[in-house]
Amino acid sequence: MEYKLINEETIMIYFEQQIDPATFKKVQKVEKYIKEQQHKAIIEIIPSYCSIMLHIDITKQKLIDIVNQLNLEQLNQIDLDDQPKNIKTISLPVLYDGEYGPDIQEVATHNQLSVEEVIHLHTKDAYLIYMLGFMPGFPFLGGLNSQLHTPRRQEPRTHIPAGSVGIANNQTGLYPKQSPGGWQIIGRTPITVFDIFRTPMCLYKSGDYIEFYSIDETTFEQIIAEQQGEFDIEKWVKVQYEH
Repeated sequence: MEYKLINEETIMIYFEQQIDPATFKKVQKVEKYIKEQQHKAIIEIIPSYCSIMLHIDITKQKLIDIVNQLNLEQLNQIDLDDQPKNIKTISLPVLYDGEYGPDIQEVATHNQLSVEEVIHLHTKDAYLIYMLGFMPGFPFLGGLNSQLHTPRRQEPRTHIPAGSVGIANNQTGLYPKQSPGGWQIIGRTPITVFDIFRTPMCLYKSGDYIEFYSIDETTFEQIIAEQQGEFDIEKWVKVQYEH
């Protein structure tokens, strides 16, 4: 673990350059430690797979003073507890195949699987959210079964519907809003996962887990309709906590 002053407003903290849960757990611990300091000059703390970016208000304090106050020089020796606790896993319904998953056959063919096997493998595991990025609420999920690894599309689409669930190389994720993109789309969730008029706006955050369960088209349309009125989200989005 080391830190670097990137520019006059940014500090980067680097961990082992690998994407795995053990490295990310260190990221979470240090992120928690820095948040607990409640430093007045830190505008934003942005974690990723194996680094943390600190955006600093230099009108309040110099970077070197913040480095000293956060004890970044001795960060490896800081005694951090075994957080995070209360790990959150949310289950999202997904309609796979057909017009909702236009690339699922490509994923199946690439991996010498049937479409049914792709759905089974994609729904059997919970995926760690390493980071949110690209657009608000887009989760980059780790832990995709190696049998499903599939390269991005050679020609990205200009229009991917909101809720689309996709695969890109060794990751899976979902598009919270309509967007262009090059991921292999295998399904779509009817759940609005990001809404600026809701508190919290996003149903999940970095460090949470997402798992998917398969639904049919009738259920998909039912959920879409229910969201137009008083929506009981707990009916369809299951949340579990591991203490």
